[in-house]
Amino acid sequence: MTEHTSKQYDAELESLRSRVLQMGGLVENQIVSAIEGLNSSTDTAVFKEVIRREAEVNQIEIEIDELCNHILARRQPAAIDLRSVIVAIKMIRDLERIGDEAEKVARMGMNIVENGKNFVPKVDLQSMAAHAIAMLRKVLDAYARVNAVTAAEVVRADLEVDDEFRAIIRQLITFMMEDPRTITRSIEILFIAKAIERIGDHSKNMSEHVVYMVRGRDVRHKGVEEIEVEAASDN
Repeated sequence: MTEHTSKQYDAELESLRSRVLQMGGLVENQIVSAIEGLNSSTDTAVFKEVIRREAEVNQIEIEIDELCNHILARRQPAAIDLRSVIVAIKMIRDLERIGDEAEKVARMGMNIVENGKNFVPKVDLQSMAAHAIAMLRKVLDAYARVNAVTAAEVVRADLEVDDEFRAIIRQLITFMMEDPRTITRSIEILFIAKAIERIGDHSKNMSEHVVYMVRGRDVRHKGVEEIEVEAASDN
């Protein structure tokens, strides 16, 4: 490979990483906006914007896929470069699905606002959402810095999000049993909570991809402690 070709190849890999992070930033913005919209009493504009931007996220996914295909076909990468391309393909799928979950939050939020906030159960979604957003930010940071240890921290953080989701389910069941008038709004809140929980799951998936990219070992379906050991190992 000539020096000129090598520089082009490096530029393509850097462009790939930048585009993945760009997509991650857009998806993060979707989530933050959708959650902030839940605090609005009458305005649905923020929800409509979240829904509108889903098409932009989908387009970026297609463009990144094309770039990955180009690198695989033309450059025939090996070792960590090959893993980087494979991981980029997997990560954008999770990012696209996170965008879908943000859209679900927005649509449920619109239903609640448009139908009035009567009989909406007082359930705290903010803590769970904050943890899920923090997971996404951390895994994007781990990907940008090629840091397996930071990625493994996201896997552990998902346990807390799961615990919060189960607590919200218990609260909603109590509300519905005590006042049947809250059933419709409780179901909508449940859909929102489930979407947030899924955002945490997809961030966890991405963190496992990052560990694979850095260490060359597939840690899917392994326990948290085992993933942490793999992430910290240099062997």
